[in-house]
Amino acid sequence: ALTPAGELFLDKARAALANLDEARDVVRQVASGEAGEIRVGFTASVPMQDVFPRAVHAFREAHRHARLELVHMSTGQQLQQLESGEVDIGFLRPSPQFRPPARIEVREVLADRLVAVLPVGHPLARSNEQTEIDISELSGEKFLLFPRGLGCGLFDHVTTLCNRAGFAPNVAQEAREATTIIGLVASGAGVSVLPAIYARTGIPGVAYRAIAGPDAGSRILMAHRADALSPIMKRFVGYF
Repeated sequence: ALTPAGELFLDKARAALANLDEARDVVRQVASGEAGEIRVGFTASVPMQDVFPRAVHAFREAHRHARLELVHMSTGQQLQQLESGEVDIGFLRPSPQFRPPARIEVREVLADRLVAVLPVGHPLARSNEQTEIDISELSGEKFLLFPRGLGCGLFDHVTTLCNRAGFAPNVAQEAREATTIIGLVASGAGVSVLPAIYARTGIPGVAYRAIAGPDAGSRILMAHRADALSPIMKRFVGYF
């Protein structure tokens, strides 16, 4: 029979072996892509797209040992944190002129279009819902836009479209949230141009009309550092 000291030693030894086995399992799971940590950045409209919540849910169901952190941030913030390594994967909505930094790889995962957001009483809102409008038809309007400093790319996209149509937008007010902008449009404060997905908000008092032309397309890109895809990150990327 073991002495009390021997029994204590045996208990400690068994616990140490159990911890060692657990550590080996964790290492194996991380190496195989079954476990690990991922920090994902995304712009505000990304979770509204059907594919994003569906893919994230499927990933979580299949990788219950993985730790997935989702962080809302602007495109500009994501690019900074992708380069610094604070974010592993980002979902960006850049301007058409966007060129990724040298160490960042991007892939288009979603396509959207820009739409004019108009008060329901606006003359252009009386047209058929399927009617596209030229952005030049908004040249005399007051624009409500995201701040350029927010780094979301939309301000530059809209101003570029306006400039190509021969005018500079009269930016009467800026707001950081799309729902705020839509509500202000409903109040008669002006018009806006936003990704079409925001029509899903269902805010009353506004109408949406697609902006004509190929340059009115809006892309969502998935981005990550070219040299830093862990096994679990590769699995996550595979869902898009």
